[in-house]
Amino acid sequence: MSGRLHRSIRLVIAMSLAMLALSSSPRARASSEIPDRLTDAEFWALSQDSSEPGGYFRAADITNLTSNEMRFLDVIPDLLTRVKPGGVYLGVGPEQNYTYIAAIKPKMAIIFDIRRGNLDLQLMYKAMFELSKDRADFVSMLFAKPRPPGLSSASTVTDIFSAFASSETSRALYEKNLAAIKDFLTKTRRLPVPARDLEGLETVYQLFYTSGYYLRASPSYWDLMTTTDGAGVMRSYLATEANFLVMKDLQSRNLVVPVVGNFGGPKAIRAVAQFLKSRGATVAAFYLSNVEQYLMQDGIWNTFCQNVSTLPLDASSTFIRSQSGGGGGRGGSFISSLGPMAAETRTCR
Repeated sequence: MSGRLHRSIRLVIAMSLAMLALSSSPRARASSEIPDRLTDAEFWALSQDSSEPGGYFRAADITNLTSNEMRFLDVIPDLLTRVKPGGVYLGVGPEQNYTYIAAIKPKMAIIFDIRRGNLDLQLMYKAMFELSKDRADFVSMLFAKPRPPGLSSASTVTDIFSAFASSETSRALYEKNLAAIKDFLTKTRRLPVPARDLEGLETVYQLFYTSGYYLRASPSYWDLMTTTDGAGVMRSYLATEANFLVMKDLQSRNLVVPVVGNFGGPKAIRAVAQFLKSRGATVAAFYLSNVEQYLMQDGIWNTFCQNVSTLPLDASSTFIRSQSGGGGGRGGSFISSLGPMAAETRTCR
């Protein structure tokens, strides 16, 4: 074999080894991971491209804007021993997701709901988190009430809600906030939010303005934010300034993404699964509320199970679910439980 051929072979081997080293380097791997932030265009594309047409959930209507689960905090101590840091949180419904997110501090969160109205709610919250410097500002904007004097980042959540209970709702503040929310989404963030969603957002915000803490008869928003786990620890996303800042930070980096989709539908969960797999991400937790009972009644639970099995899971990926029939007592009739996602969906694949 000639010297020239030897040199050619050595050159090819050296180039191959260099390419292999580059592909396995931290910088190369980082390009396929969940980014530290999504651009506004990426955020909107992920939300809309993953979404299905809005549907109807018979257990909810437009007034289903807050959780009715008062014992949803009870599983958090156990949840924190199961999930790995840096995973992705999935969930359904309104604000209870924020409390779970604040607890596990995921790399990213995606919130599904069959109702298009929940996307409008999530966009409203997104703007409020980003526009508010602290919890008192956030509560002021959420309920269109002037901020009472004396509140600070050190105030307890009970102090905050007590102070705002004596603060009169302001129509002028509501209109100012509504304009600020719409401008933030469409001008600052430059999201191409359709007119129907801006109208839906306005409908949602008007209900917060007119209903105050009582968007449902019980529990009130005050109740939800000041409830405790089984050991008496407050853990809501407004319980501490640190919890609030977890949410504010993720929202500011476009990493809380609302998606319209049926758990048993053909697209939403599978599209998110593809996005996460392409970036080497793993699902940390998936909050289901009590949606499974309706999937079973409709005969599509196995389709949901198959959808979940396409997600990137490991042994630590955890379902968070609520079930009725808890028998009242502390916090009402819903009780929460945890389950291993990979083990429970293995037979659906």
